[in-house]
Amino acid sequence: MKRFVEGDDRKQVALLPECIDDYIGQDNPVRIIDVFVDELDLAELGFDGASPALTGRPSYHPAVMLKVYIYGYLNRLPSSRRLEWECQRNLEMMWLTGRLAPDFKTIADFRRDNGAAIRNVCRRFVELCRGLKLLSSDMVAIDGSKFKAVNSRDRNYTAGKIDKRQQQIEESIQRYLDAIETADRVSPAGFDVKTVRLYEKVALLRQRMRELEQIRKQLKTQPDRQLSLTDPDSRSMTSSGKKTGTVGYNVQAAVDTKHHLIVEHEVTNVGGDHGQLSKIALAARDAMGKSGLRVLADRGYFSGPDIRTCELSGIKAYVPKPLTSASRKKGLFTKRDFIYIAKDDVYRCPAGERAIHRFTTVEHGMNLKVYWPSACPRCHLKERCSPSDYRRIRRWEHEQILEAMQRRLDRNPDAMTIRRSPVEHVFGTLKHWMGATHFQTRTLARVSTEMSLQVLAYNLKRVMKILGVAKTMRAMRMAGS
Repeated sequence: MKRFVEGDDRKQVALLPECIDDYIGQDNPVRIIDVFVDELDLAELGFDGASPALTGRPSYHPAVMLKVYIYGYLNRLPSSRRLEWECQRNLEMMWLTGRLAPDFKTIADFRRDNGAAIRNVCRRFVELCRGLKLLSSDMVAIDGSKFKAVNSRDRNYTAGKIDKRQQQIEESIQRYLDAIETADRVSPAGFDVKTVRLYEKVALLRQRMRELEQIRKQLKTQPDRQLSLTDPDSRSMTSSGKKTGTVGYNVQAAVDTKHHLIVEHEVTNVGGDHGQLSKIALAARDAMGKSGLRVLADRGYFSGPDIRTCELSGIKAYVPKPLTSASRKKGLFTKRDFIYIAKDDVYRCPAGERAIHRFTTVEHGMNLKVYWPSACPRCHLKERCSPSDYRRIRRWEHEQILEAMQRRLDRNPDAMTIRRSPVEHVFGTLKHWMGATHFQTRTLARVSTEMSLQVLAYNLKRVMKILGVAKTMRAMRMAGS
């Protein structure tokens, strides 16, 4: 073939075979994986088999298996069977493992047996980023997102779902019985094929009813009255704005707002974000090595005790208050229309009257002071204020912390826009990498390990994008020396 670029003959024998290293460019990301893992103290991180046994069959070094997994998640190949194939045919993987080709069971067992150590590797990389001055910002964005588990919605049960399914089965049974009765009138001589089939369907549905009753008994033993049959730790969760739920896990993440690196993450099977703020914020502060930190979160994280915990720990929270007041929905005055006068410990109502402190109560573990004005019954604004005799205002004993946070939000009107940019993009990227079915493993511990590998791969790509391959490798060698 003339005038075309021609390749070598497949059967051509080379006198001096080419070195496999010649096929791997100096800027190939696989070299970063090799350097990063070689600089780790795997025994200190908790990997099994870091020291070889004196007897028995030799095992693969955990460094080799860790390289296989990091390469897999970096290239969107989380399946152990796919990784087995790549070890046999992928030139980059051959270079990385020294042409070792562990089978899929060995690869899968490594991830299962070294979950805690793999999560430590993810934390170790964040420490490396801190040493490279990539976490110089004092602001992080916190958010949570629902990731699908291997458990389908049909294999997840609550009392309400069982009632609904039993009702559907009863309606189906009645419909089949009516069809059988109609068939008997049409052909009274005997059963036809259609009638026999209808009786079989009725029998199957009644068997399904008995199975649901057994599941209802199991449901009563669950602490949260929810049962998942495929992945027992997964839970049905509803995202805001969506009527349909997702059976999966809630992944919490704290993302650096400067370089968009994930500094801390946690996988939970609690559907809501309420109560998660202080835990993830404190972990992010420790991971970044900051004495103080600013954290941005959406309304779902608003919790007085959580915000106070952050404040006492030197963390400035920026969390908008949810607009859930019943008075607001009715067109009445809300608490924001009542002005607190600290020096007199009173509220001034929209009508100009003073609401004084009457008594103190405890609600949801919080000490609340209750105020109301004496002029409520004769107030000309009463119809716009409250249908009760007196309009009561409750004030938490640490309300000044929430008021200070609101003032910070008022001074920074773009705070929530800044929050969305890094953290929501991170979740979108991770879900795109993981595909339609997000997690492949089962139970909370194994899903947490899988998420740590995804986060490690994401952070690796970000650092390579920021510093470049050569500079990243030099930094890793300097950090390990």
